[in-house]
Amino acid sequence: MLNRRSCLSAAASLALPSAGGLLPRPAWAGGQLEEPLADSVRTALSAAVSGSAPPELEFASTESRMSYLRWLVGCSDRLVKRKPDAQARREFLQTVWYESKRAGLDVSMVMGLIQVESGFRKYAISSVGARGYMQIMPFWMRLIGDGDAGKLFHMQTNLRFGCVILRHYLDREKGDAYMALGRYNGSRGQPQYPNAVFGAQQRWLIEEPRSV
Repeated sequence: MLNRRSCLSAAASLALPSAGGLLPRPAWAGGQLEEPLADSVRTALSAAVSGSAPPELEFASTESRMSYLRWLVGCSDRLVKRKPDAQARREFLQTVWYESKRAGLDVSMVMGLIQVESGFRKYAISSVGARGYMQIMPFWMRLIGDGDAGKLFHMQTNLRFGCVILRHYLDREKGDAYMALGRYNGSRGQPQYPNAVFGAQQRWLIEEPRSV
């Protein structure tokens, strides 16, 4: 079991720079379908993705902070082969946690989705043009962003769009994750994609932090 000292030491080690990087490669996943959005929905989604300030984590107690550090260390250990640079890995995980919680999503599901969608590759591009970690289709920048699809390769922008879009689909499907994930992939009602995400999610079922 990790104690306070080991958590803090391990978390600090994540900030040490190391060699490594990711090159753009095709991704097989990604294919949200463009659908008409009511003005109220478009406005709400636009507001949800506005702002690009880096996440600032605040904790209500030492216990909640330690819970977060246990999650961070556990995920980092499992992600090191895909993201060898320790600082980039820590910043990525911190942002995934922040944006998942901001959207009211299960962090392990978001991690599973990213694993399936892009294999944790920042510059992944699918055969249908979806981009980045969460494979966001460029039309979303026109619908709820500023129209600049190039920004979808920015880490926090991509993760925020992905989490907000998944939250939108979950709300449309009344909390049914199976159907929402299918909609996210453009394959609503088909089992392959949701089952792949649920399977990948199991790898990321680490103790998640309590509310901060």
